[in-house]
This record gives sequence, structure tokens and C-alpha cells, in this order.
Amino acid sequence: MYAIGEEETVADAEYVNIWTLPERPARGPKPVYSRAQITEAAIRIADAEGLEAATMRRIAAEIGAGAMSLYRYVPSRDNLIELMADRLTGEIDLTGVPSGDWRADLTRYADGLRAMWRRHPWIAAVQRSLPGLGPNQLLLIERLMGVLDPLVPIDENLGLMALLNGYVEGAVREEISAAEELRRSGLSEAEWMARGHAHVDRLVKSGDHPIFTKIVMEARRPHLSRDDQFRHGLRRVLDCVAAALPPTEQPAG
Repeated sequence: MYAIGEEETVADAEYVNIWTLPERPARGPKPVYSRAQITEAAIRIADAEGLEAATMRRIAAEIGAGAMSLYRYVPSRDNLIELMADRLTGEIDLTGVPSGDWRADLTRYADGLRAMWRRHPWIAAVQRSLPGLGPNQLLLIERLMGVLDPLVPIDENLGLMALLNGYVEGAVREEISAAEELRRSGLSEAEWMARGHAHVDRLVKSGDHPIFTKIVMEARRPHLSRDDQFRHGLRRVLDCVAAALPPTEQPAG
């Protein structure tokens, strides 16, 4: 710990935790708008036009408010993005988790996280290495971490969840990036691959790249659908989780 003034920056002094800031003041008129209303408008704009389009001015126009008036509800752009990210976290349905079947629970979570990212690809531009601890994120932590809590120490649990989240995030970022490249090119995925066939054929026939040739000639994974590729990789990640869990007790006798 340090005393205020020794290490504190201007940013620290100005920081407002949106989750500790009352939405409605104790006194004064009833607010005309709500954070939920502002957040939903921001998400609609980001879905349609990208995250950068979701400015306070644009949101205000969407809901019929004055741009400056919105700062009474959401003090900063960072606060807005935190509200948006927490709202999207709430789309991951973990009702009934933990269920007692850790593999089914983690598969359900991974599928839900991937689906949420694909519905809102702009979330890939939101870098949130530190937890915001909004209500939806806290609920997700309780349910998701509760899956392995009876089986492993908390630090091992955190590491295994990081492994799972890292896989899902990496896989879906690649999907989003590939979809954007195809959109810009105006080509289908098959057309994109076809235009590189001649170069690939030359590389294979040269004999200079044996591992690359093996990938081209023998690998099945690149030819799977996106869904099948994701599920194949997820099974391997869950196998790694299984290896970190205590061995199942063998039946007596």
C-alpha cells in the first residue's frame, strides 16, 4: 500500500468505479434515462457500425437525449465499455451450472462464449485484461469457477479457466479476423483458397518444405468446418483439464 500523493496518478484520482456509483441520486428529479437504456443503445450501434461508432453523441441521438446529459449517467467512455462488456457477459447462459458434470458445464460455457463473440465481433477490440467485476461477470465467476471448485485448489482452478478462456478467445478471434478478410475481399472462403492453389502446388512440388507438404497432403483439420475445428480443439483443451484433476476413485472390488 502507499499513501495518496506518493504514487497516485491523475488517472487514479479521476477514476470512477461505475459499479459503486449510484444510478439514481438520493435527491433530485427521477432520471429520464437509465444506464441499461444507454448500454443497449451503445450495443445496437456497435453491432451495426463497429465499436468506434458508439460515441456519446451517437448514443444520445439514438435515444433522443443531449450528448452532454449522458455523462450524468455514464461518466466516461471506459465506464460505457465496461457496462457494454458486462451486458454481453450476461448473454452467456449458465443457468443450472455447476451441474455436477464438469465437462458438460465447461463445454456449454465455451460454446456460449464463442456464440456471444460471434454475435458481437467488436468485442474483440475491447482489451479487458483486468476484471471489471460487474454483476454479470461476478455471477459468471461464481458459476463457472464453481464447476471445478470441489476438485482443485483455487489457484489451479484459475489456471485451468485461463487455459479454457485463452483457447476460446484465440479461436474466435481467428474466426472474426478471417470473416473480416473475406468480407473485404468479396470472395467466398472456397474462392479465397482456390486463388492460392497454384502457389501451394509449386511449394509442394519443390520438395523444399516437407512439413508444409505433409500438412497439405495429410492434414484433415484445415478442411473441417469452423464448428468442427472449434469442437476438436475444445476436446483437447478439456483433456488437458482432465489431466489436472485428481484421479477418479476406482469402484471397490
